[in-house]
Amino acid sequence: MEIETTIKKIGNSFGVLFPKEFVKEKSLQENKKVIINIIKVADLSDIFGSLKGKIKMSGQKMKDLAREGWEK
Repeated sequence: MEIETTIKKIGNSFGVLFPKEFVKEKSLQENKKVIINIIKVADLSDIFGSLKGKIKMSGQKMKDLAREGWEK
Protein backbone atom coordinates (compact mmCIF):
# COMPACT_ATOMS: atom_id res chain seq x y z
CA MET A 1 0.00 0.00 0.00
CA GLU A 2 1.30 3.41 -0.91
CA ILE A 3 0.41 6.49 1.12
CA GLU A 4 1.34 10.14 0.78
CA THR A 5 2.21 12.10 3.90
CA THR A 6 4.04 15.29 4.86
CA ILE A 7 7.22 15.67 6.89
CA LYS A 8 6.61 17.58 10.15
CA LYS A 9 9.11 19.23 12.45
CA ILE A 10 8.92 17.67 15.92
CA GLY A 11 11.27 19.47 18.32
CA ASN A 12 14.72 19.35 16.73
CA SER A 13 13.81 16.34 14.58
CA PHE A 14 11.49 15.54 11.71
CA GLY A 15 8.80 12.89 11.56
CA VAL A 16 5.86 11.64 9.54
CA LEU A 17 2.34 10.79 10.66
CA PHE A 18 0.55 7.77 9.26
CA PRO A 19 -3.22 7.77 8.74
CA LYS A 20 -5.15 5.72 11.32
CA GLU A 21 -6.50 3.37 8.63
CA PHE A 22 -2.96 2.61 7.40
CA VAL A 23 -1.75 1.88 10.94
CA LYS A 24 -4.68 -0.44 11.55
CA GLU A 25 -4.35 -2.25 8.19
CA LYS A 26 -0.62 -2.85 8.70
CA SER A 27 -1.00 -3.71 12.41
CA LEU A 28 1.60 -1.10 13.35
CA GLN A 29 2.37 -0.53 17.02
CA GLU A 30 4.47 1.91 18.98
CA ASN A 31 8.18 0.99 19.16
CA LYS A 32 7.94 -1.53 16.31
CA LYS A 33 10.63 -1.23 13.62
CA VAL A 34 9.60 -0.57 10.02
CA ILE A 35 11.38 0.02 6.73
CA ILE A 36 10.21 3.07 4.79
CA ASN A 37 10.94 3.63 1.09
CA ILE A 38 11.18 7.40 0.39
CA ILE A 39 10.16 8.89 -2.97
CA LYS A 40 10.50 12.66 -3.05
CA VAL A 41 7.74 14.54 -4.87
CA ALA A 42 9.34 17.13 -7.16
CA ASP A 43 7.58 20.41 -7.95
CA LEU A 44 8.94 21.74 -11.21
CA SER A 45 6.01 24.04 -11.96
CA ASP A 46 7.95 27.22 -11.10
CA ILE A 47 10.67 26.57 -13.70
CA PHE A 48 8.47 25.64 -16.67
CA GLY A 49 8.35 28.54 -19.08
CA SER A 50 11.34 30.30 -17.52
CA LEU A 51 13.81 28.31 -19.63
CA LYS A 52 12.02 28.86 -22.93
CA GLY A 53 14.53 29.14 -25.78
CA LYS A 54 17.50 28.39 -23.50
CA ILE A 55 17.44 24.62 -23.80
CA LYS A 56 16.58 22.29 -26.64
CA MET A 57 14.52 19.75 -24.70
CA SER A 58 10.80 19.09 -24.38
CA GLY A 59 9.02 19.57 -21.07
CA GLN A 60 8.26 15.85 -20.95
CA LYS A 61 11.95 15.00 -21.40
CA MET A 62 12.82 17.37 -18.52
CA LYS A 63 10.24 15.68 -16.27
CA ASP A 64 11.57 12.23 -17.22
CA LEU A 65 15.12 13.29 -16.35
CA ALA A 66 13.98 14.78 -13.03
CA ARG A 67 12.24 11.53 -12.07
CA GLU A 68 15.21 9.28 -12.87
CA GLY A 69 17.04 9.79 -9.59
CA TRP A 70 13.95 9.41 -7.39
CA GLU A 71 12.39 6.26 -8.81
CA LYS A 72 15.33 3.95 -8.11
